[in-house]
Amino acid sequence: MSNSFRISIGLSLLMLFAKPCLGASIESLFHEGVSAYGAADYERAADAFGRAAAIQPASGTLQNLGNAEWQQGQTGPAIVAWEQALWLDPFNQSARNNLRFARKVAQLESPDLAWYEVVSTWLPANWWAWIAGLSLWLAVAMTLLPSIFRRRKTAWQQAVAAMALMVFLLSLPAHAGVYTRSHIGFIVEKDTPLRLTPTADSQNLTRLAAGTPARWERLRGRFLLIQTPEGLRGWVEKSCLSAMGD
Repeated sequence: MSNSFRISIGLSLLMLFAKPCLGASIESLFHEGVSAYGAADYERAADAFGRAAAIQPASGTLQNLGNAEWQQGQTGPAIVAWEQALWLDPFNQSARNNLRFARKVAQLESPDLAWYEVVSTWLPANWWAWIAGLSLWLAVAMTLLPSIFRRRKTAWQQAVAAMALMVFLLSLPAHAGVYTRSHIGFIVEKDTPLRLTPTADSQNLTRLAAGTPARWERLRGRFLLIQTPEGLRGWVEKSCLSAMGD
């Protein structure tokens, strides 16, 4: 087994104790996945890690899911799992290395990100909302509390308020980037037809490889209008695209 696809144990086990009522179920699924992966039963490993991630998403569990899917030749689901692992934990270097390797092997492009979307990848997606909210409230508190308690505003309070306001303003582009990145998805089925119109009998513009990134624009029935980094635009069935915001 390549070092690039070693299963991750530490991060996932750490999450087992976050919710005691679910811990036993997640722990048993996780150990089932580890055991199956070690026995080269990758289908059973993917099933166990997938069920564990559905109960309680964790970066390490999703990384392992991606590894098991890749070992089965499931490029699309593997890339989705690793991308979701990085969505939760951008510091998961193993998942990042796996993505780089898989895209090189499959000759796939990375998602085309705007600058504010790149900034949003620096921290876990849900952190930006917390940073924006806490910094705003801190700025408001440092501005209003001295007046409420009828005390003179000191220099340090003014400095803290200014710093908190600056952090709030700087976090807004990243917060917007999280939202727009949630509209990026990845093709999960091999040779997925890209259709001219949102109908089953529509003309096929081309076929997309599993793992191809695409930004979805709108939903019509069971079809999504998407655009790939190469500029191809058309409709795919919703079940063929797994979006980060799902």
